[in-house]
Amino acid sequence: MKAYIAGHRGMVGAAILRRLEKRQAAGEDLTLVTRSHAELDLTDQACVLDFFADERPDLVILAAAKVGGIHANNTYPADFIWDNMMIQANVINAAWKNGVTRLLQLGSSCIYPKSIPQPMREDALLTGTLEPTNEPYAIAKIAGIKMCESYNRQYGVDYRSVMPTNLYGPGDNFHPENSHVLPAMIRRFHAAKENGLDEVRIWGTGTPRREFLHVDDMADASLFVLDLDKATYDANTQPMLSHINVGTGQDVSILELAQIVARVVGYSGKIGTDTSKPDGTMRKLMDVSRLRRMGWDASIDLEHGVESTYAWYLQHLDSLREK
Repeated sequence: MKAYIAGHRGMVGAAILRRLEKRQAAGEDLTLVTRSHAELDLTDQACVLDFFADERPDLVILAAAKVGGIHANNTYPADFIWDNMMIQANVINAAWKNGVTRLLQLGSSCIYPKSIPQPMREDALLTGTLEPTNEPYAIAKIAGIKMCESYNRQYGVDYRSVMPTNLYGPGDNFHPENSHVLPAMIRRFHAAKENGLDEVRIWGTGTPRREFLHVDDMADASLFVLDLDKATYDANTQPMLSHINVGTGQDVSILELAQIVARVVGYSGKIGTDTSKPDGTMRKLMDVSRLRRMGWDASIDLEHGVESTYAWYLQHLDSLREK
């Protein structure tokens, strides 16, 4: 079987690729196909069609996306909606045109409305107004789900979508402006420890609650969903409500997260708050009962996950400073 992993250099795509390489090494009949952005621009429809016509993969894992935190989403909303819409439309359509019957698309928990009961169930999709700070990205991800469902209904293919909660882990983005909250905290608390700072101030009030899933758990869950037989998948989903939440089912406040990071990093100073900065959505916790019924649950707890992520950060600190 030939599998194409789109976005193999991203944090999630790389984790999925590592798992597939282990399967390959164990003797599974797998040919793995990857392309860097320099080799294949997924926003270019003609190039994507040519690539699929040449490679003819049997399976596609769509982990490619333009991602970023609140600051990046607020600053580049046009980039976030256009890039992600084009990537999804080009890959999904080219896959169908070239006979790919199995595809897995990775989305995001930001698809859900800003004000809905917690934890967020799959059927909360399209029931309310989205969080304004990342609405363009969320709209693109929702479109990806509906594109998969539409191709399933019209063409009889098996295109599935998984919606992860906040991800972190080795290979994360630690950029000073474009990173998500957890890697941003690791970078800031490490710098504060190195520079002997008395205080680190976190964005907002510290009261919003977030759920965090280690990327290795996400890779494991993605392949679990992809490997499910169609009868089991169909029995737990609906044709127009087919996406599956992936998370831990547990959340922490941003302040509690900061305390965990400080402890792991070894920072002993004060943790303050900057209420001039936005909190974003007050709570985002995934209902993962659908996935648990299918037989999967997360295995990496948050503190151990932060420890492994910080260890990776320290190992790659010199190269990260150059970016």
